[in-house]
Amino acid sequence: MLALHSGEDSHMTQRPDILCIGSVLWDVIGRSDRHMKQGADVPGHITRLPGGVALNIAMTLARFDLLPALLSVVGRDPEGVELVAACDRLGLITDHLYRSDDLPTDQYMAVEGKNGLIAAIADAHSLEQAGDKILRPLITGPVGFVEAPFLGLIALDGNLTESLLDQIVHHPAFAAADLRIAPASPGKAERLLPFIRAGKGVLYVNLEEAGLLCQTEFASAPQAGAALVERGAARALVTDGGNVTCDATPEGILAERPPEVMVTRVTGAGDTFMAAHIASELRGADRPTALHRALATAAAYVAGGT
Repeated sequence: MLALHSGEDSHMTQRPDILCIGSVLWDVIGRSDRHMKQGADVPGHITRLPGGVALNIAMTLARFDLLPALLSVVGRDPEGVELVAACDRLGLITDHLYRSDDLPTDQYMAVEGKNGLIAAIADAHSLEQAGDKILRPLITGPVGFVEAPFLGLIALDGNLTESLLDQIVHHPAFAAADLRIAPASPGKAERLLPFIRAGKGVLYVNLEEAGLLCQTEFASAPQAGAALVERGAARALVTDGGNVTCDATPEGILAERPPEVMVTRVTGAGDTFMAAHIASELRGADRPTALHRALATAAAYVAGGT
């Protein structure tokens, strides 16, 4: 077990509690308190915040007093300089980011209404083009080496290409890690198939993503979790909005309904759930407790809390 961050020493001299590998970018989110449909033009608010699946997870972990390190690509453009500075202020380790002179900093744009997410576009092309360059700190140091692999927990997101995720599944530098994996969106869910085929890692997916991975539709999260395990997944946590969430393993399925709250935002809710679950298990919580805490944290987030 890694030592948890005490907050007393500079992160420059500490070993991270967890590595977050994937998208680190700017979120541009437009929100309205009105119901929206295609073509709607309504008043609202537009915000720009640090985001991306890996960064969302890292920011939530930091709020639990953990010390995450980011492995991703960030450009040396003004947007990238500003983003890295923001991550540093949040207490995240940015020393291992691949800083590109040629690739622009990625970004994500979404529109949300009272009736949920209306549309989103993820521009993560720089992450895809950087490829395995972002993994160098785990392969040739200083975080890990092929002959001395990283022993801790790694959160991965599906913005990485399927070929790179397949490389991670089989690479000796990842052989000793506790892998936690989430798709970036339903459109990228099938990129997680290498982990199901290999029976490695813990999958964090929603009901739609589980259906895409199994090439069918499910009526409930427990049904989807059972199917993912049957197909080879070592463990799968499946969410379904305000409906029952499950934690499925070959030994059995846990299920719990999240608290009922007034939804004020949805972007980042799944990442918050995943991070809260990881934080609970890092501190030794059993499966039922970790699931309960993660659902409570995600509910508070969608209700507008931190």
